[in-house]
Amino acid sequence: METLGSEGELAGMETREDLCMDIDPPFKENLATAEDWQKSLSKVVPAVVVLRTTACRAFDTESAGASYATGFVVDKSRGIILTNRHVVKPGPVVSEAMFVNREEIPVYPVYRDPVHDFGFFRYDPSAIQFLSYEEIPLAPEAACVGLEIRVVGNDSGEKVSILAGTLARLDRDAPHYKKDGYNDFNTFYMQAASGTKGGSSGSPVIDWQGRAVALNAGSKTSSASAFFLPLERVVRALKYLQKGRDSSTNKWEAVSIPRGTLQATFLHKGFDETRRLGLRSETEQLVRHASPPEETGMLVVDSVVPYGPAHKHLEPGDVLVHLNGEVTTQFLTMENLLDDSVNHKVELQIERGGKPLTLDLMVQNLHSVTPDYFLEVSGAVIHPLSYQQARNFRFQCGLVYVAEQGYMLFRAGVPRHAIIKKFAGEDISKLEDLISVLSKLSRGARVPLEYISYKDRHRRKSALVTVDRHEWYAPPQIYTRNDSSGLWAVKPVLPLGSPLLSLREDLIEHDRTLNGVSSCSAGVTPVEQAHQCVFQELMDSVTSMETSCEQLDEGTHSVDESDSGTKKRRVEEDLSADGALLPDSSLHESAGEDRLEDSGAGTETVPEDYQGAAAAAANASVAERVIEPTLVMLEVHVPSSCMIDGVHSQHFFGTGVIIYHSQSMGLVAVDKNTVAVSVSDVMVSFAAYPIEIPGEVVFLHPVHNFALVAYDPSALGAGASVVRAAELLPEPALRRGDSVCLVGLSRSLQATSRKSFVTNPCAALNIGSADCPRYRATNMGVIELDTDFGSTFSGVLTDELGRVQAIWGSFSTQLKYSCSSSEDHQFARGLPIYTISQILEKIISGADGPSLLINGMRRPMPLVRILEVELYPTLLSKARSFGLSDTWIQALVKKDPIRRQVLRVKGCLAGSKAQNLLEQGDMVLAINKEPVTCFRDIEDACQELDQCSDRNSNLMLTIFRQGREIDLLVGTDVRDGNGTTRVINWCGCIVQDPHSAVRALGFLPEEGHGVYVARWCHGSPVHRYGLYALQWIVEVNGKPTPDLDAFVAVTKEIEHGEFVRVKTIHLNGKPRVLTLKQDLHYWPTWELRFDPGTAMWCRRTIKALECSTNR
Repeated sequence: METLGSEGELAGMETREDLCMDIDPPFKENLATAEDWQKSLSKVVPAVVVLRTTACRAFDTESAGASYATGFVVDKSRGIILTNRHVVKPGPVVSEAMFVNREEIPVYPVYRDPVHDFGFFRYDPSAIQFLSYEEIPLAPEAACVGLEIRVVGNDSGEKVSILAGTLARLDRDAPHYKKDGYNDFNTFYMQAASGTKGGSSGSPVIDWQGRAVALNAGSKTSSASAFFLPLERVVRALKYLQKGRDSSTNKWEAVSIPRGTLQATFLHKGFDETRRLGLRSETEQLVRHASPPEETGMLVVDSVVPYGPAHKHLEPGDVLVHLNGEVTTQFLTMENLLDDSVNHKVELQIERGGKPLTLDLMVQNLHSVTPDYFLEVSGAVIHPLSYQQARNFRFQCGLVYVAEQGYMLFRAGVPRHAIIKKFAGEDISKLEDLISVLSKLSRGARVPLEYISYKDRHRRKSALVTVDRHEWYAPPQIYTRNDSSGLWAVKPVLPLGSPLLSLREDLIEHDRTLNGVSSCSAGVTPVEQAHQCVFQELMDSVTSMETSCEQLDEGTHSVDESDSGTKKRRVEEDLSADGALLPDSSLHESAGEDRLEDSGAGTETVPEDYQGAAAAAANASVAERVIEPTLVMLEVHVPSSCMIDGVHSQHFFGTGVIIYHSQSMGLVAVDKNTVAVSVSDVMVSFAAYPIEIPGEVVFLHPVHNFALVAYDPSALGAGASVVRAAELLPEPALRRGDSVCLVGLSRSLQATSRKSFVTNPCAALNIGSADCPRYRATNMGVIELDTDFGSTFSGVLTDELGRVQAIWGSFSTQLKYSCSSSEDHQFARGLPIYTISQILEKIISGADGPSLLINGMRRPMPLVRILEVELYPTLLSKARSFGLSDTWIQALVKKDPIRRQVLRVKGCLAGSKAQNLLEQGDMVLAINKEPVTCFRDIEDACQELDQCSDRNSNLMLTIFRQGREIDLLVGTDVRDGNGTTRVINWCGCIVQDPHSAVRALGFLPEEGHGVYVARWCHGSPVHRYGLYALQWIVEVNGKPTPDLDAFVAVTKEIEHGEFVRVKTIHLNGKPRVLTLKQDLHYWPTWELRFDPGTAMWCRRTIKALECSTNR
């Protein structure tokens, strides 16, 4: 396996081993002594630098990320450093060079070759104040077989590493690294037995005189073989840079280096192979006589890029004989002639199967098929297809290429490396076509997209793209490379007045015209449910978010569309554009609103095919027929730019049940393993009527495993009369041995049911904290059945009449096999319906809480009073061993003769009112002198506080601690159902207030608690300097940051390019101080905040450069 030398570069693809039986010329006598090498290295080492590069965006062949490599000074007066192309990067890059004396300076890219693996950085020579060094001369002519060499560089992260070797070959084929990434071609490489590794890319390969004879580029992982790039083309490019840069001035100007191409790849084949390809003997004799004696072969066409200059002219297997009348057997000769003939024709004389042909081909400017700009929209990076990737994929250059899929395209299932062919019904042949279509779309619009992929190139695939309704990302913007400054200039791409730039004007009205309400709606197909566990990798993305681990496991309830193999059938409707935000209305709905379906919900008639669809199943039970019209399938996507609260995937599926349906609002109850955070996009598909409409998360219970999702019934059109709410039956509670009907939805949105029996109506959960803390169900009694449909099936538990007694929901946990090995796992249990029923009653009756705009109407949402203590049950037989008296044991048995248990304290949530009062191991015996034995007793006691007129927020707890009974007055906490409503992106890390799963660990920093780092982005400053997730930022430049407001106030004072001192405290309590450089050009500071008045997530730029916009 051949790999690029730079750390962070992806491993290459396996290639065949080269067989070589060449008879090399005799070795030249090596007169160098150890003293000569020591003298030479003393001059070379000071000119070798460690390059720390950060690719800020995925672009062309490269992914976003941070890495280190090597470079060396080749022009001291002008400040030019030579390294590899895959180090300079074809896209936006921020780099620093560190000299041997630890002087660090910024460097800027000035050139990266479109084909060969070399590029140049520039720096300010006057910035080096304390080091004496000289440039390293380039001597490509000195390379020869048997030459003893030294590779001087940053190998495997070492500051200075010197590896010895001997040049064994000068005519090796260019190494093949990846089938969908960068590969060099149309050149020879040198090979030596020198085991270079990550970080050595760009190292000089020097001889004993201190001259660079080659440039280290890659290596083979299966053996100690290193690959070096010859320097002839490097010397040519350097001369152009030196001519274009007057050393007497400090301003760099972009230099054009002529590069020509026929968009054809050649390989050097031996004469034995060319004879088999049909080369005539007289032609071979001519070539041998016109070539040096050591020549052993000729150039043969290997591939031709479609619609390039050589398309339909050259074919694989053609043997090149003459180029402009000159016998050409070497890559260098061919490239020199092509570079000197840009935009002119050249004459090629070839032999094809023994037949001589003469062709006149136009030489194309290689830079014209090398993109220098890209579009960034919803986190996606899209640009014209480069020559490099066109050669890899055998597509035409310039097509609209997806370098990074971002969120909007990921949500639609469009993969990386896709070629967009059609969007919103319009053909897309160039990037400007795509921008034109985007300028006409409005937020929330759903439009079809057609694309092709190199993995399935002969078939077009279709996807339904949903334009972001919320401001998850900055408006579309264009990045253009500027080689004079070394930066990529950023500017908005959409004209003022474009619908996408406006906030959600009339979006609610727009939703009501969604999905088939208009006469132009397309055909409808149900959404398939997918439950298989799929491993998702959130890397290689501009906005891909990470925790401290490199890879994140998805739960079995989550789905990665690109890998799962299940194609989700979607509703494809034509969407209208804008609408107006409805005015605020009264806090309570009209008295005529019914909790169940409203007979006057719509005037449209429902086709008979849909009426009674549930009853069509002859063998369906009564419960199944009753409950099917109340079931829905939810598909949930979480934007990668704001994966907060420890959410472990971007994509979830699950079954929900409609608990409220009226003319103005519908509510769906679903488990929190499907709807984990409010920062998400939800699509709801109905079992009763084939339609898919958007939903909004309106309530996340802070303790129990359920969420409420609202939808607009008017968007259902004719389906509003067949969709209905389930009848909830909170009492009587289920008991052991009760018969229930487990009903859920299959992947085809058909009801599936079975009869089961309750084996345990109040089983206690014991779910440990995940490596990345996320919601876990605590203080809950769940229902267990004797039989079910497996761990991936969710639905409801009903009685024989179809009345819902519990939700059969999904729970997420993490199975840890060792300290470094774990796997996400899911299981299903029943959630008693009483808590959901209580929350619903508060919403309908008008709870005394903060209002939220739902379908254009302001509704007060309930607050939940909880005791922020994690409890677990202990059998009374065990409690007796701890010294609990017989009196209390008898009182607890009398209270609950079946369970015979007592609740013990596992821990208090950090920052809660109970934290300093209750201790681990305390037994909670009574509240207000009334014995308590289960979690519901605690909840009932908290609810009674809300009903008291004096607004008392304390509970009188009787606890048993270390042999003594103690009465404690413990405060309760009030939480809303909004979840996290504010996040900040600073230097590429997502910062938020510590969420409940973090506080459940029982620790917050003493320094004012700090702000919590939830995720980080690849290619960002925090990636470059190591400020990863799962830690608190407690100080910035010595100033405390106890909360988000303080954090914003401190970071706003920091300017672009300034180094920042950050003090952090990890989840394990370990403090750390690190420094990072703020980059406001590519990574401005912004915040995302939920506005309950508009029910919108709004994005605001906090600090950015004037020349850049918010990401």
